[in-house]
Amino acid sequence: MSMDSDDHWLVRPTTIRWLWWSFSGLLVLTASAQLVIEVKSYFSVDAWLGFGAAFGFFSCLTMVLVARGLGYVLKRREDYYDNDRGRDV
Repeated sequence: MSMDSDDHWLVRPTTIRWLWWSFSGLLVLTASAQLVIEVKSYFSVDAWLGFGAAFGFFSCLTMVLVARGLGYVLKRREDYYDNDRGRDV
């Protein structure tokens, strides 16, 4: 892969690698802040270390899977709106 100077900075492999490492580090810092900051928990489960990160990840994963399922249910043929059912247009 050639490094053209016309490439946008967000599509460069070095920038993508740096962003992955930065966001991963930020996630670790945010989840480990629970060791220092007391969390007010309403249930016993939500006081676990990293519960918020895991809950957010699995919630997002569930939403993506439900959206894909809805896409299969609501999918129409490509010519769905082209079919005028015998009406003169």
